Amino acid sequence: MKHVHLANIHRSLGAQLVDFAGWEMPLKYSSIAEEHLAVRKAAGLFDASHMGELDVRGSGAIEFLQRLTSNDVARLEIGEAQYSTVLNEAGGVMDDVLVYRTGKREFIVVCNAVNVEKINGWFSGHRNEEVIIRDISATTVLLALQGPRSQQILQPLTTLDLTQLKRYRATRTDVAGVQTLVSRSGYTGEDGFELFIFDEPATNPARAEKLWKTLLQTGRGAGLKPCGLGARDTTRLEAGLCLYGNELTEEITPLEALIEFAVKFEKGEFIGRAPLLEQKRSGPKRVRIGLRMLEAGVPRQGYGIFKGDEKVGAVTSGTFSPLLKIGIAMGYARPGLDVGDKISVEIHGKKRAAEVVNWPFYDPTLYGHSRH
Repeated sequence: MKHVHLANIHRSLGAQLVDFAGWEMPLKYSSIAEEHLAVRKAAGLFDASHMGELDVRGSGAIEFLQRLTSNDVARLEIGEAQYSTVLNEAGGVMDDVLVYRTGKREFIVVCNAVNVEKINGWFSGHRNEEVIIRDISATTVLLALQGPRSQQILQPLTTLDLTQLKRYRATRTDVAGVQTLVSRSGYTGEDGFELFIFDEPATNPARAEKLWKTLLQTGRGAGLKPCGLGARDTTRLEAGLCLYGNELTEEITPLEALIEFAVKFEKGEFIGRAPLLEQKRSGPKRVRIGLRMLEAGVPRQGYGIFKGDEKVGAVTSGTFSPLLKIGIAMGYARPGLDVGDKISVEIHGKKRAAEVVNWPFYDPTLYGHSRH
């Protein structure tokens, strides 16, 4: 099992450690519900160093990423990021990624931990001599400071004016004396920042440990809590964000997942474009939906979704929302279900009432980044 740079710190904080995608990761430090609510109402600090980072650069880097990803990297300014997908020849999602433009012909592609080797191999198999690809995951630390008080906590530690750093923008700056790439982004639905430390050896993670400890100390009075994978999953689900292996797989297309905003057909040819255009013309045979329970029960992955007596789909991610105090889920169902439609989820052999809803599941005027 692989260990993140901050493994010793997580143990010292009493984290419950679990195996996730081959990494020993903290599931929780206190309780998932407590950490979840800290993110929604104050702030949470996550170690996301299990994620993968590929450095893509060279005279052909733009053309390469235009062909290998579905979004339009040519639109990116230096210091800007975009959500995108890497598709197979059939238009299925090999991974969903964030692409950062860090220089004129320099990019960092952040991919899911479970897919690092797959995407690195896919990229390497399609590159030419004008493109250099380096897997820098092992020497990169990624911390995520998330929640409505994130800016309040981070600002005293940097000279960068965080009010000027917009969403999906990133810049290099010192944070607590540590050279960091600061990005206004995250995986919780909240306002917040992702902090990259590059060239950090796992054998001497002094800068990473300093940054983690300083952030926790600075944010203690503002209600900052260390958070594990449990709260990372429940917050992303409440926000309606896809998880690879659940809402996204190589058999699911971006059109079915309702993330067509990450696909730019007009940019020209890219791997998977033709099948997606055909699916767009004919219409997908299944689509991602959100649902919330109307009676007791927690929907889980694989549970059947019914409209009357007809099975119309299945849950891909489900949980009990610590914020809403009800069961919520995402899944795939046949087209034609509308928001407000009454459905049911089969839980332990019994159909329990639910309804189709949009995401985010919370009121975006009260929670999430748009309340700012």
